[in-house]
Amino acid sequence: MVRRLLSCWGVLGCVLCFAAAASAQQAGSIRGMVYDADFDAPLAAAQVTIVETGAKAVATDQGNYVFNEVPPGTYTIVFSKEGYNRQARTNVLVQAGQMTEVNASLSGEFEEMEEFVVQDVDIGGAGGSGTEAEVLQLRAEAPQLMDSVSSQEMSRIGASDAVEGLRAVAGASVQEGKYPVIRGLPDRYVNSQMNGVRLPSADAEKRAVQLDQFPSAVIESIQVSKTFTPDQQGDASGGAVNVVLKGIPDNLTFKFETSVKWNSSLGDHDQQNFLTWKNGKLGFLGRKTQPPPLYQVIGGAVGVIPDAVPTPNKWSMAGGGKLHFDIGFDNGLTLGAFGSLFYERDAHFYRNGINDSYWVAKPGDPMTPQYSQGTPDVAWDPKHPYNPVQTGDFKTSLFDVAQGSESVKWGGLGVLGAKTEHHELNLTYLFTRDATSKATLAENTRGKAYYFPGYQPDNASSPGNQHPTSSPYLRLETLEYTERTAKTLQLTGRHTLPIPRFGFDNVLTALPPEFDWAIASSSSEMYQPDKRLFGSMWYGPEYYKGFPPYLPSFTRPATYNQYKPTANFTVGNFQDIWKDVLETSDQYFWNAKLPFEQWTGDKGFVKFGVFNDKVHRLYTQQSFSNFSAPGSPAPSYIGGWDQSWSSVFTIEGDCNPVTAANIDDSYEGFQNIRAWYWMVDLPLFHSLKVIGGVRHETTDLKIVNFPESDVTYIPLGGSNQTKILAKDVNVDFHQKDTLPSLGVEYTLIEPLTFRASYSQTVARQTFKELTPIQQMEYLGGDVFVGNPELKMSALNNYDFRVDWTPFKAGLISASWFKKDIKNPIEYVQRNAGYTFTTPVNYPQGTLQGLEFEARQNWGGVHKSMSGWTSGFNATWIGSQVTLPEDESAAFDGPNVKAPMKTRDMTGAPAYLYNFYTTYDLESWGTQFSLFYTIRGDTLVAGAGHSSAGFVPSVYEKHYGTFNAGITQKLGKHFKLKLQAKNLTNPEIQTVYRSRYIGKDVVKTSYTKGVDLSVGIYAEFDF
Repeated sequence: MVRRLLSCWGVLGCVLCFAAAASAQQAGSIRGMVYDADFDAPLAAAQVTIVETGAKAVATDQGNYVFNEVPPGTYTIVFSKEGYNRQARTNVLVQAGQMTEVNASLSGEFEEMEEFVVQDVDIGGAGGSGTEAEVLQLRAEAPQLMDSVSSQEMSRIGASDAVEGLRAVAGASVQEGKYPVIRGLPDRYVNSQMNGVRLPSADAEKRAVQLDQFPSAVIESIQVSKTFTPDQQGDASGGAVNVVLKGIPDNLTFKFETSVKWNSSLGDHDQQNFLTWKNGKLGFLGRKTQPPPLYQVIGGAVGVIPDAVPTPNKWSMAGGGKLHFDIGFDNGLTLGAFGSLFYERDAHFYRNGINDSYWVAKPGDPMTPQYSQGTPDVAWDPKHPYNPVQTGDFKTSLFDVAQGSESVKWGGLGVLGAKTEHHELNLTYLFTRDATSKATLAENTRGKAYYFPGYQPDNASSPGNQHPTSSPYLRLETLEYTERTAKTLQLTGRHTLPIPRFGFDNVLTALPPEFDWAIASSSSEMYQPDKRLFGSMWYGPEYYKGFPPYLPSFTRPATYNQYKPTANFTVGNFQDIWKDVLETSDQYFWNAKLPFEQWTGDKGFVKFGVFNDKVHRLYTQQSFSNFSAPGSPAPSYIGGWDQSWSSVFTIEGDCNPVTAANIDDSYEGFQNIRAWYWMVDLPLFHSLKVIGGVRHETTDLKIVNFPESDVTYIPLGGSNQTKILAKDVNVDFHQKDTLPSLGVEYTLIEPLTFRASYSQTVARQTFKELTPIQQMEYLGGDVFVGNPELKMSALNNYDFRVDWTPFKAGLISASWFKKDIKNPIEYVQRNAGYTFTTPVNYPQGTLQGLEFEARQNWGGVHKSMSGWTSGFNATWIGSQVTLPEDESAAFDGPNVKAPMKTRDMTGAPAYLYNFYTTYDLESWGTQFSLFYTIRGDTLVAGAGHSSAGFVPSVYEKHYGTFNAGITQKLGKHFKLKLQAKNLTNPEIQTVYRSRYIGKDVVKTSYTKGVDLSVGIYAEFDF
């Protein structure tokens, strides 16, 4: 570990020395001509702006302009003049000591080209917002409240995928490392898109898209719409996350990037301390998959083993360009293509994790370990040693956890585009595959020590060994290999009808109509061909003293026995699960936009369109397990705690025959969302405009179950397991919604804009939540039972934001938001002889908060600070849900005595802070960046209750991450990148929290380790 740290930071030192010794680069210059495209004549007084530096020039009477002393680099040049359509030139390369010539032809506004500069930058993309200047432009002109993060900023923070990029957006966070949370509202309230196309999900638990599947190599920007407008999906309640893929560059370009990474938790490569299993390591593209197991004898591994540490690395390559043909059209035909391939191998490991389960057994008692599969004979407090020892046959869950995971992510992106003056077509295909091999070891030794302080596992006379079934040692080993595949094929078009503008009594002037459309076929699959779980409990050696005296004394050896931690004992202590979740989506939308110019000269539009998304999900699962023949003794193994039973289980013969468990439910799900809408963007005065409209949306959701013979369910309102017929649990749900939206935008003075909006949206149930069959993810996992009576949630959304641009290339913004939720879907605990989780509609919920954001390129304030950029954003969130009356009454019952009528909403952090600063030392070709993020306390699971005890709410505690990076140019085409992530390496904890238990009690804890990476980036323009 020390050697690897010295090596990485030694390279960093060399880079700094190189930078210090580098001489200042000679500046270049840009010059050119601006023409009137309609008359092919020089255009005087046109304004020319370099977006990245803010430098401006005005064309002379002959149309000439010039920029002297431009530092070497790549720039975006914007040409504009009143009465003419703006035009942008991207990827303008300035070389040291050389003159770069860039000409432009501006057409009159009556031809009405694309509305936004960012839309005119490229073909083949969906917005082209790859620089910070462009995303600020998009933010200012979007009809809804929008925040974005560009590929430029993602590169600076070292974001490897969409998840890490999303964290840079104000008010955004991530749940479970994969799912977007916007303004405290989790995946259910957030709509995920790619190039504006709604994506399917193969997540068995949610209908949310796992954003970690999409690497930064294919992302142009991530756009987050925080308010609903009728042209968005009706479930964009918290927001809509749109991952915009890279489009076609203007010039013929080839890029390549490669890097290697080291994590402090992995240790040195030559150490054998990484947790995996026999043949569990991944090949170049993952692992060969197998069909469902049909065997009668277990083959392969059962338990975990230590092995060599993997070496994380990644590479990507991309290339493309455009060709222009002056044939067949007024301004010719432009064809373009872009392609990208990417590959990433990563690994994570921790050995210091814990996962503990506590509760309050009796009102007023302190927190004690939860027990299961029996009840202690005597209530005993270890703080009072004179009380009798607690005995009996029961288990506890105080686990020390180690986990190793290795992943391989690869795929490609292809884009083809064609564009004329009035028409544009793009064909996009994206394929990603993520293969993950994970090994988890969970051991419970602290439970025994809790009830028998000073317990000695090797001493046969130790008091704990005299009561072997009282909280015995437990060992759970989980091996799982999972493949996630995402595909999307999208054909999109944009068109402008070239008809002359015409007016109505000098009040309204109609401009050429615009149309855009998309046809998309997408799929997402989660394939898990091999998930193995093995449970064992260990009894230490036990000494028996002969009685009466003539009987001999003896010691029973240490022994392993089956541990079946599930509520349903129809399975053994070994379980093999095969699972396949395939979801497909066929989607189309069509939008028509009728722009106009009203009496003040300001532009507005009327817009309407249709949308249809057909989703089909096929969920298939098959479980196999070992069973003891009726009347035969359960298998066991004699050995010490350090001699794992799993290492010999597969060669014991009688212990390992397996058969189908007949406890699985497979299902087929259908969801069809149909919608049509209209909206208007109406300028009332030069400083005031209104944006409003209505979306009419229909939801059809159907589930057909295929349960196996031993599957049970809990009838609604019942408390007993019941054998089922498939027809008893099928679901057919239908709902129509009318969703209005109204917004106002007021510009008090040019740099100060006020926005306010009101809208209604919905949140839908998932397939799993509607299926009332007992479901269990793994041996000993939590039991989940769906609720077929679950309703959709309805939201009223209120937003107010102020944007102020006091300086060039800067922004200060403040927002207030509130969401009133009717029938929010929350998870609660129930009891039917065992504890299970089920979703219910709470009566109501409220979430509100404040956002503040400031960002500034300080070169726009003063020339002496050129190259320095910084930003800060903060979000403060307060949330509350009202418990149903029966739930509230149960918490106030005599067995619980923890009355509550409200609680926080799950998944909503109390606050989010992001700070970043970057400095470009252009004369040396060096860039420095620092990023710090803090996520506040977040409710993970609400409090639960049963006849056995009270379980307090579980919160994830606040923690911060600190990232740093240095980029150094190496000549004309190459850059060296050094990045350090998670430098603070915080302890990530969840805790039990309630006013009835006093101080927090730790439930889970682990650390991620510090990441150090070294990479080379190359770019060639032809």
